[in-house]
Amino acid sequence: MASNVNPTVRRRRLGQELRRLRELKGMTAEEVAERLLVSQSKISRLENGRRSISQRDVRDLCGVYEVEDVRIVDSLMQMAKDSRQQGWWHSFGDIPYSVYIGLETDAASLRVYDPLVVPGLLQTRPYAESLIQGALPEAAAGDIDKRVQVRLRRQERISDLENPLRLWAVLDEAALRRNVGNKQVMIDQLEHLVEMSHVPHVTVQVIPFAMGAHPGVSGQYAILEFPDAADSSVVYIEGVTSDLYLEKANDVQKYSVMYEHLRAQALNADQSREFIADVAKDYAR
Repeated sequence: MASNVNPTVRRRRLGQELRRLRELKGMTAEEVAERLLVSQSKISRLENGRRSISQRDVRDLCGVYEVEDVRIVDSLMQMAKDSRQQGWWHSFGDIPYSVYIGLETDAASLRVYDPLVVPGLLQTRPYAESLIQGALPEAAAGDIDKRVQVRLRRQERISDLENPLRLWAVLDEAALRRNVGNKQVMIDQLEHLVEMSHVPHVTVQVIPFAMGAHPGVSGQYAILEFPDAADSSVVYIEGVTSDLYLEKANDVQKYSVMYEHLRAQALNADQSREFIADVAKDYAR
């Protein structure tokens, strides 16, 4: 697969374009489903980019929408072809959050808030191993190793010299105090966190317990933004059996405003580095 072809992003763009064509035609998803003798849920999944789409599907939809411009049809057909190719993560087999990985791989910036653990892109290998073992007590050793390998591969976006990911992480103090693995694992993890916070395109902030209640008490989430204006921002909320992706402008705006409040209430970057270093010293005692 060509390095600049991201199947997840291709599916999103294709779905957005198909939704636009349907709305221009003034048709509902239910009406389109009836015309094609398929379920309404299939049309919805195609439009939200959560399902791969065949060139035949594109051809049929273009027929329903009476798209006469051959160039538009050919472009959509090519996007459908690209969307069925495999990203780097497919080589690791079945990854439950593969949609998110596809989005993260193509994102220009990522704003993440985590109240419980250090975000995956900033984890050391020992910390990641201990965390995954604790979170998935019934998982086989091979599955845990696969997840760790994927997590480390995702981190390459931060060190990518040509296209680095702009990462902003806000952590609750609980993420620093939770002893994952053992004391040495935590010391190494916190020192790594301080080191990463010096990377120009990485910002780490901490919300101490003393801050009390704040807008992030409802839980973890991430906001992904993309280099192409045609790709709308996405709010990602991780779940146990399924994940939630919010793409409506109003939803993204609400989470973005909440994130600005979190950044404002957190310690600044320098204060956060000092705070993390002090917590590391507590583990060393």
